[in-house]
Amino acid sequence: MTLHSLQTRTAAESAFAEQFAAAQAAAPALDREAAFRIFAAKGLPTRRNEAWHYTDLRSLFAKAAPLAHAPDAAAIAAAKEALAKRTPAGAVTLTIVDGYFVAELSDDRWPAGVHVAAGTLAAQAFGSDANGDALLALNGALTRSGCVIAVDAGVKLAERIEIVHFSTSGPAKSVYSRVSVNLGRDAQAELVESFIGAGPDDQRNVATLIALADGAKAVHVAIVEDNAAFHIESQLARLGDMAELSAFGFVASGALVRRQIFATLAGEDANLALGGLTLLDGRRHADTTLVVDHAAPHGRSREFYKHIVAGDATGVYQGKVVVQPGAQKTDGAMKSQAILLSPHAVMNNKPELEIFADDVVCGHGATVGALDPEQLFYLQARGLPKAEAEAMLLEAFGADAIARVDDDALAELLRDKMRAWLAARG
Repeated sequence: MTLHSLQTRTAAESAFAEQFAAAQAAAPALDREAAFRIFAAKGLPTRRNEAWHYTDLRSLFAKAAPLAHAPDAAAIAAAKEALAKRTPAGAVTLTIVDGYFVAELSDDRWPAGVHVAAGTLAAQAFGSDANGDALLALNGALTRSGCVIAVDAGVKLAERIEIVHFSTSGPAKSVYSRVSVNLGRDAQAELVESFIGAGPDDQRNVATLIALADGAKAVHVAIVEDNAAFHIESQLARLGDMAELSAFGFVASGALVRRQIFATLAGEDANLALGGLTLLDGRRHADTTLVVDHAAPHGRSREFYKHIVAGDATGVYQGKVVVQPGAQKTDGAMKSQAILLSPHAVMNNKPELEIFADDVVCGHGATVGALDPEQLFYLQARGLPKAEAEAMLLEAFGADAIARVDDDALAELLRDKMRAWLAARG
């Protein structure tokens, strides 16, 4: 198998090919072979790739770190100690260490009709946009573990599930994993994915696949708060008739973060709500890119993202809503709002619509600005120091995004994390 040509492939792409060959020699798998063929044909994306126009990964990804090994007893003990010190975001916890599902660090008390196991599922059924993405294909090629959560029809989970992605300390490593969530007809579940522990030399490529049968309802929140050099996260969702998905992303750390979402409203009357809050400082780069595909009539989608960008940081929001022929009565609305706190901060907004049906209501908007000087003056005139006045206004701005999270306890957890970030920047 050839990855581009010997003349054009980068050192990172060559390393990926070597890692894949070694992994296949140890444990051959046809689905991983097919996934790597997609990556080999495309390579790391550049600015020429429209979906990656503002994140030139081929230039930024100079070197691929060695693949993480399955955790040994010492790694599991370190993860156990770290998890014991933190406040969990769910009543039930599943733990993935360096990309490998660890049953002994995960709860095993599940109600009837809920099934959890180590493993992964293929992404081929989630749509052509997702199948053509090079980094998702690389995830499929190099992932060796993860977990599958299946909820039988009619089962409604009362307890929130937290999936903790823990990276151990030590030399630089690449972590690949995949989580599959499958809800049967009329089932309900709420999940949080937390990413912790990664160091500044670590590279992460993870995928979450969410399949909702007719009438199923899911809430999903992703929290990125460690310092990985690369955090590439792909989320794929497919909604059946009258299914509902509410997903939120909270990004507060990481040198380069790319969250990409591919959602298909395959059934009639499906309802999708996507939102997020990104907090950027230093020279960090965070990219949220999504494709929402309305493939059936009477679908409803809402996308609402906010970004606070300070220092020399760069924020990216790309949102595309596609309304397929026959997806009449679609109702879609998308908005991105950003506040820049520095003359060197950058925000790239690119909302777009592709509509192939004639009876729809769709719109989008994007704003970028600074803090209102009149509001700052008002607060300072009443005795607040400038830094405290700024923090108060920024907290109100971010809280508006977090308000889209219906779970009050989870929303308060996110507000606490936002306050901590605001306090840390002084």
